[in-house]
Amino acid sequence: MNQSDAEIVQFDNVGLRYGTGKEVLTDISFTLYPGSFYFLTGASGAGKTSLLKLLYLSQRPSRGLIRMFGTDAITLPRDRLPGFRRRLGVVFQDFRLVQDLSAFDNVALPLRVAGVSEKDILRPVSDMLDWVGLGDRRHARPATLSGGEQQRVAIARAVIGRPDMLVADEPTGNVDPDMAFKLLRLFEAMNRLGTTVVVATHDVHLIQKVPESLIMRLDKGRLSDPTGALRYPPRRAAMGTRPRGTTK
Repeated sequence: MNQSDAEIVQFDNVGLRYGTGKEVLTDISFTLYPGSFYFLTGASGAGKTSLLKLLYLSQRPSRGLIRMFGTDAITLPRDRLPGFRRRLGVVFQDFRLVQDLSAFDNVALPLRVAGVSEKDILRPVSDMLDWVGLGDRRHARPATLSGGEQQRVAIARAVIGRPDMLVADEPTGNVDPDMAFKLLRLFEAMNRLGTTVVVATHDVHLIQKVPESLIMRLDKGRLSDPTGALRYPPRRAAMGTRPRGTTK
């Protein structure tokens, strides 16, 4: 296994501050491996959302090194950012749906951006909306959807392109327990196909439902490693990269 296969993300002594304030993240170092499932936990204000922003490249660190897909992500030219971001699926806490588009068109957006033909979009997007329980709301615009429905559209949009890495910020916070469990099964299915999954949550019960998951814990901007997952490659990750020939 070469270096690019062994690591999908590497943080080395990363620090982050906003403006001239004190650091909100301090000396963050970890490695994420292909095909692993991570939960990011910590109290409110611990820095979870800030760390996710670094992971999905919407924020640059104040110091330190970030490598992603074998490339220095900090010095990455702006014209290469779109290509990198297409390899990421992101579930934002505030959803960030396109208000002028229907639920169907919001979910289809990553496929259209990637150049997938319209004839190859209808079936997978329809199936995904059925999976998240919104098949009968496909024509609805975000303003007419409840918070939980918008969250399900956002999750469907994030996973429809089978990204290399899925980053989700409290993805089950606005849905009932049955739907939360179903969405978690969807994340696990993506993970079995080779997607590295990072879910930020404070829900202990959610974490317990994925016994093979690895835990990253933030406390006042510092990262702890209760399972040792950040120091040693998980055996499952080393063996479970995306099968050759799997389309994205």
